Amino acid sequence: MVFKKLIFWWYGQGWQLVIRNARFRMIKVSHLFSVPILIRTWMAPWRRIVTYPGAGLDARMRAFGDNIVSRMVGFTVRTTVLVSAGVMLTLTGTMSL
Repeated sequence: MVFKKLIFWWYGQGWQLVIRNARFRMIKVSHLFSVPILIRTWMAPWRRIVTYPGAGLDARMRAFGDNIVSRMVGFTVRTTVLVSAGVMLTLTGTMSL
C-alpha cells in the first residue's frame, strides 16, 4: 500500500508539486529583479537625467552628448541587472528540481 502511494506520488502529484513550486520561485525572483520593467525601459536614460538643448549649436551638441551618455549608462546598468537576474533564475530553476 505504501509502495503504491509512493509510486503514485513520484509519477504524478510529486513532480507537479515540484514544478509548481519552481515556477512560483522563478516568478518571485523575476519580480524581485523587476525584469519586465527593466526590459521595457532598457534604453531609457539613467535616473531620467536628461539635458535639454539650448539656443546655440554648441548647447545642442552638448545636450545630445549628455543624453547619449545617460542612455548608455542606463543601458549598461540595466543589462548588468538583467544578466544577474538571468543567473539567479537559472540557479533557482536548477536548485528547485
